[in-house]
Amino acid sequence: MADLAALTAAVEAGNRAAAGELTQAAVDEGVDPRTILSAMTAAMDVVGRKFQEGELFVPEMLIAARAMKAGTAILEPVLLAAGVKPEFRAVVGTVEGDLHDIGKNLVGMMWKGGGLEVFDLGVNVSAAAFVAAAREHDAHIVGLSALLTTTMPNMRGVVEAVHAGLPGVRVVVGGAPVTPEFAAQIGADGYAPDAGAAVDLARGLLAHA
Repeated sequence: MADLAALTAAVEAGNRAAAGELTQAAVDEGVDPRTILSAMTAAMDVVGRKFQEGELFVPEMLIAARAMKAGTAILEPVLLAAGVKPEFRAVVGTVEGDLHDIGKNLVGMMWKGGGLEVFDLGVNVSAAAFVAAAREHDAHIVGLSALLTTTMPNMRGVVEAVHAGLPGVRVVVGGAPVTPEFAAQIGADGYAPDAGAAVDLARGLLAHA
């Protein structure tokens, strides 16, 4: 009998080998792939909450995300074969002029763990590139990251371009120097102080999409 509780525990603990083995065992037993995915998503929800509460730190979050990736690598072909696709799609990137990617990578991994399909554009991404990617992938939400105060103003251009070209697509921002007040000033739809909060923010916004 597939042990989905053990799968949840393996992802939460960041045990990649166990996560892969338990996912494969569940697939081999014919467990509904959506149920398997839910077991891993539940683990990332716990990881995100513990991160927000200061019980876990960035290294632990990365390890858990990599364990989830080991499981989803096995599960994704099964989901595709069953015609199961994420309901929502997201585009993430670091704004033009900024080459920092750790925060952006964490948000992307946590969003994937939260059940979103994520397209990562990398760093130094222009407003036009964000809009083009969001249009190409029919994205519901765009996540912007900046670590430099000098590149923060570039977020405004992306927010304005997305809202003008793709009405209804939500734009959220984050990064060490970014504040809720700045997010409001540039017209962003939301602000997240960390990757765990970014999951809750996205879910809240997309619940009304």
